[in-house]
Amino acid sequence: MTLVDRIRSVGPGAMVAAAFIGPGTVTTASVTGAAYGYALIWTIVFSVVATIVLQEMSARLGLVSREGLGEALRNRFDSPALRYASVALVVSAIGIGTAAYETGNILGGAAGLETVTGVSASIWGPLMGLVAAALLWTGRYELIERALVALVAVMGVSFLIDAILIGPDLGAIAAGFVPSVPQGSAFLITGLIGTTVVSYNLFLHASSVQERWSGPEDLTECRTDTILSIVVGGLITLSILVTAAAVFPVGTEISDVGRMAEQLEPVAGTYAQVFFSIGLFAAGFTSATTAPLAGAYATAGALGWEGDLKSTRFRAVWVAILGVGVVFSALDYSPVEAILFAQVANGILLPIIALFLILVMNDRDTLGEYVNTTVQNALGALVTLVVVWLGVRSLLSIVGVI
Repeated sequence: MTLVDRIRSVGPGAMVAAAFIGPGTVTTASVTGAAYGYALIWTIVFSVVATIVLQEMSARLGLVSREGLGEALRNRFDSPALRYASVALVVSAIGIGTAAYETGNILGGAAGLETVTGVSASIWGPLMGLVAAALLWTGRYELIERALVALVAVMGVSFLIDAILIGPDLGAIAAGFVPSVPQGSAFLITGLIGTTVVSYNLFLHASSVQERWSGPEDLTECRTDTILSIVVGGLITLSILVTAAAVFPVGTEISDVGRMAEQLEPVAGTYAQVFFSIGLFAAGFTSATTAPLAGAYATAGALGWEGDLKSTRFRAVWVAILGVGVVFSALDYSPVEAILFAQVANGILLPIIALFLILVMNDRDTLGEYVNTTVQNALGALVTLVVVWLGVRSLLSIVGVI
């Protein structure tokens, strides 16, 4: 496969990258770089590897079985009680969860536009939501995919140029690839991994590969797309962390990532400010588009509905998720209780989904020769253990134990 062919194969994987490089990731990477410099770069490397492991399984499941992850979860339980419980968990954690985070996605992107234009984020927010709605309403997967791939490219170029303009310490960057855990950094390590290994992306990927490719014969191209796109997503996160580490003295606290672009100007000039703002807008818009799409895929699959982008029920789900984000972005209000619920539900769901994914990837009746190898199972088990740890930490943090 030539380089041009590899670039052309980019698609569903880029949508996954578009989904996890949102304002939350921009915020977490910025805060981490400002607080601990380059020391936690290794965490991004681990996050990228972990994401590739789980997303490759999810994509392979969709490509070979022609089932979405929600459908697979729903169809694997014989017990009605377990089936209903799994459906309730998926709908609550993914459906309500993506709705809760949608406000942050829209406001994050709007903050980038506000910095460039001077127009209030509370005005840009609803406009962004309407544009995202128009894109999704077309029901044309190829158009949605191409738009998101283009915005991921914009993100990558913007944040990479910023990192170059800042002139980071290359020796310190190299040292950051060596694992270390500075005092008090456990929370941000958890955050960096948690914003990259995202449960709803597993649902999005298993369904979106079916829109792009026809079957197992396309598995090589699918894997190329997955690995290339997620590595690019990791490089974007790395660029953001490096920019913050280079600009701010170690130990600096960043309270508002929307203002970080303004803080860059005195240090690195107007161009750095503009590029960061453009990248933040692209991050917000892509996540504001992929989150409702993922929520619709997960909910439709779990409830046994048709996964057609033009079906009424499918549209109703993403309209509801996007609508929540638009309304709260116009009010400039964050639904804290809903977000806390989403964190609890996703903290429970991600380990369960990871365990289920490994289980179903060993089912020869479903996947035949495409079941997991021993190495894939070992990597999956390692990632799942870390995910369980993240879930436990998240839950304990929310209830105030740690």
